[in-house]
Amino acid sequence: MTDPRHSGPCTAVLAGHRLFIVDAGPGSAATLNRMLLNPGRVEAVLLTHFHGDHMGGLGDLALQRWVAASAESPLEVHGPIGVKTVVEGITLAYSTDNDYRIAHHGERIVPSGGRGLSAKEFLMGQGDRTVIIDSPSLKVTAFLVDHGPVKPAVGYRFDYKGRSVVISGDTRASAAVERESKNVDLLIHEGLSPRLVALMESGFARHARTAYAQVMADIRNYHTSPEDAAEIAQRAGVRMLVFNHIVPPLPSRMLDVRFLGDASARFDGPIRVGVDGDWFSLPAGTTSIEVDSRP
Repeated sequence: MTDPRHSGPCTAVLAGHRLFIVDAGPGSAATLNRMLLNPGRVEAVLLTHFHGDHMGGLGDLALQRWVAASAESPLEVHGPIGVKTVVEGITLAYSTDNDYRIAHHGERIVPSGGRGLSAKEFLMGQGDRTVIIDSPSLKVTAFLVDHGPVKPAVGYRFDYKGRSVVISGDTRASAAVERESKNVDLLIHEGLSPRLVALMESGFARHARTAYAQVMADIRNYHTSPEDAAEIAQRAGVRMLVFNHIVPPLPSRMLDVRFLGDASARFDGPIRVGVDGDWFSLPAGTTSIEVDSRP
């Protein structure tokens, strides 16, 4: 659910000079540009699952990367089983557009080899986790989470020069997230407020919008409350907890306290309700977490 402060799910991870994107919801490319992150620098997209709100901006991001970098190879999209179907569909949907771009701007600007997307499907290893990127300074691990009936769904852990970030993806309160977040610097966790969503359900029901009311009832059983996420962070020894994928929409900072409930009583560290443009820096060789915002 988007609002003026939150576009679709999209987290940029910058490890040195390498830029990765976790999920690419609607508005992702525009947000990256506002944050002065050139889409042409994106090395790969990592999808957590295949709900439309997590991949609705993928075609636009691929197009902007292609043009910005005059890319000669397609944008890599990593994901669990099913990512090939997603990539094939989006590539097909943009194929005519891509033909137009080449005809109009020429191979020097938009090389035909760089059009579209390339699927990098991974299988889960023992313990429902697998390392998908392993280099001397950077390791990226995918791990299964519980977003049933959406299967598979994964989260990701990034380890770079002694600093670490976990991105939960969409999930119920998950032992896997807790395991992977052990002593992590930054846990970026989805959050849904059951109390606020229940109010939305009641409002829809009063106005005979029964389908929307049913959706509000259904979604409460496969997300994580802020309080539960805070308890996970506390048990795991997380240094900072940031919420993304905020449900319901929070168009004003004044609503953040209602969303969080008593999460701050369950986690000793700092908590932040994330918004578009938030920027967290983890300098190598330190324990510092620097928080800023890019317009």
